[in-house]
Amino acid sequence: MSTFSGLNTAYTGLVAARQGLDVVGQNIANANTVGYTRQRVTTSAIGGVASTGILSNGQRIGQGVSVDGIARLGSAQLDAQVRGAAAAAGYTAVRANSLSSIETSLHEPGEDGISAKLDAFWASWQGLANSSDTTTPAALVLSTAGELVTQIAQGYQAVTDEWASVRSDLGHMVTELNGAAQQVADLNVQIRQTVAGGGNANELLDQRSVLTTTISALTGASVVAKSDGTVDVLVSGNALVTGGTANAMAVSVGAAGGAAVGATVTLKWTDTTKSAVSIEGGEMAGALSLLGSDGELNKAAKAYDSFAIDLADKVNAIYATGTNVVGGQSGPFFSFVLGNAAQTLGVVPTAGSDVVAGNSGLGAFDGSIADRLAQLGAGKATNTAGAIATPNTVWSDFVSTIAVATQSHLQQANLASSTATFAVSQQLANASVDLDEENVNLLMFQTAYQGAARVMTAVDEMLDTLINRTGLVGR
Repeated sequence: MSTFSGLNTAYTGLVAARQGLDVVGQNIANANTVGYTRQRVTTSAIGGVASTGILSNGQRIGQGVSVDGIARLGSAQLDAQVRGAAAAAGYTAVRANSLSSIETSLHEPGEDGISAKLDAFWASWQGLANSSDTTTPAALVLSTAGELVTQIAQGYQAVTDEWASVRSDLGHMVTELNGAAQQVADLNVQIRQTVAGGGNANELLDQRSVLTTTISALTGASVVAKSDGTVDVLVSGNALVTGGTANAMAVSVGAAGGAAVGATVTLKWTDTTKSAVSIEGGEMAGALSLLGSDGELNKAAKAYDSFAIDLADKVNAIYATGTNVVGGQSGPFFSFVLGNAAQTLGVVPTAGSDVVAGNSGLGAFDGSIADRLAQLGAGKATNTAGAIATPNTVWSDFVSTIAVATQSHLQQANLASSTATFAVSQQLANASVDLDEENVNLLMFQTAYQGAARVMTAVDEMLDTLINRTGLVGR
């Protein structure tokens, strides 16, 4: 083995140590970079070549170290767990937030809730029954009735506003999704070219990993890695990204209108040759489940309409049996437009003198009708079929349904959020930069570099002796 080969061996050690120092520096510089995955230089020993000749002893001595690459210390399994957990957390969070908004708009229990307005409405009828000979109680009936119908309309409007808000959010999600999908496609091209050219694409892989996690949180998409370094992103089995191609989505709203509760909202590919998009997870699936005809928002809107109709029908059934001072039928107390009862519910009498309290045939100051309406609120009203379910009960059932559903979804969202947090913590424990570890590696590579340099110095001195001092030794 030539003495000169010792210089090359030492040189490879210098190169490997310097590369290790560079990688450590990159890790430390990106310790706080979101999505960055720590890296390590990978090396292997260079085997020795059998030597021949007079001075050869036949032994094979290694020729140093080879820098094979820079490994990205990520875990495909942990990354997949993070994407799956993000999809579940996104789905439950959207639903829980929307239902919480609806529950808040109920103002129950509280003085601004419909329950309190109903109680005041029934109490005003009782006051009229007790003092039908004065105009003040009748005016109070109109006042409390007006507050009640206003509160019902505002509750329905809150549902409509929430529907419009979720619809708007869905549009923003689609825009974000299309942008992220295009970026993944662009990164696929860059990564494929870099890998094919023998370069290091670790930072590009980090960027793509962050984007695919975002896409999964939005759609529940799965990611399939390819041998050329690219990935396919699949949404319910359909390709959102394939190689360098990204397919865009758009929101489609049915004939009911862009902001009407109950309108059919779907997603479609902008390429009309493809079928409609089916999304099974993520924030977008949560939004679609709320916006659908069978979604919670549409059910809440229908519940408001049903409650308004039930209230009007039950009050009108009793009120219409009364007669005014001239013996004419009193007519309805509430009016509404079928199909939009909650927002169109109105009070027919416009003045206290128009309010019928009883039956004129029983006396000018009869308050029997007002008393029956007060009994309706108290749950004591009856008809030929027996007791009548009060509007208070109908409303209470609706409030309970919303409260139970909201609590259930909040619990699911909290559990999914905890799962997602745990998955991210596992990913970070594996992939994030540990400054203590990097400092140890820094010292290790620094020492290795110094050692390789000392070897090179020693070989240089040996060669100097051999070349410049041979024949002079001992003179």
